[in-house]
Amino acid sequence: MNYNALKNQLTRRILLVAYTTALAVGFMVSLPQTAHAQKITPPPVPAGIEVEQGNEVFLLGRAVGTQNYVCSPCDPTKPNCPLGVVFTLFTPQATLFNDQKEQLITHFFSPNPVEGGIIRATWQDSRDTSTVWASVVKSATVRADSIAWLKLNVKDTGTEAGPTGGDRLTKTTFIQRLNTFRGLAPSTGCLSSLDLGRQKSVPYKADYFFYKKAKAPTRIPYPGTRRGNGVTN
Repeated sequence: MNYNALKNQLTRRILLVAYTTALAVGFMVSLPQTAHAQKITPPPVPAGIEVEQGNEVFLLGRAVGTQNYVCSPCDPTKPNCPLGVVFTLFTPQATLFNDQKEQLITHFFSPNPVEGGIIRATWQDSRDTSTVWASVVKSATVRADSIAWLKLNVKDTGTEAGPTGGDRLTKTTFIQRLNTFRGLAPSTGCLSSLDLGRQKSVPYKADYFFYKKAKAPTRIPYPGTRRGNGVTN
């Protein structure tokens, strides 16, 4: 009897440990799924920066990098060119991360093959190398000490799958650059023709929201409708 009682007690303990372990593993596995399912909500934006209905956010990347400028000649009759030279953006150089600090995308300027080599803002997926090019639709200054918020059009400029078929970014229709911090062109270092060609890299941060075409809502047939014979109740 003592042997059987000990055996039953040991069996119950084993089952309890197994049940507790299963619960813990299930909880751990569910954590990434819960995080992945979180809804991405862009902040309120100025007029013209919003993306029209029929599109939905599918990816958020938090950028850390630089806005890179070069001292270039400009038209001295223009208000922003009193000295005949001005710092001009020639490329951003940034990496986009998710909230878990995992690298998602690199951001830069590059020739767009869809438009015959026109230089466009470019985003390339860090894993599958799918790529999108975008043009600015609207800009808005939100902070005087930081670069503008932007709405960028992808659907009219082009996308490209990665060499092995990667396509995470190819569904992109629009991109918003929001929550910008710093990155403005320097106010010194480009004062005369002697400074032409001088380059400056200015640190910046921003959030990039990637949109895709929204899925059409699923229509549930009215319960009294019969399909196939045109007869309804």
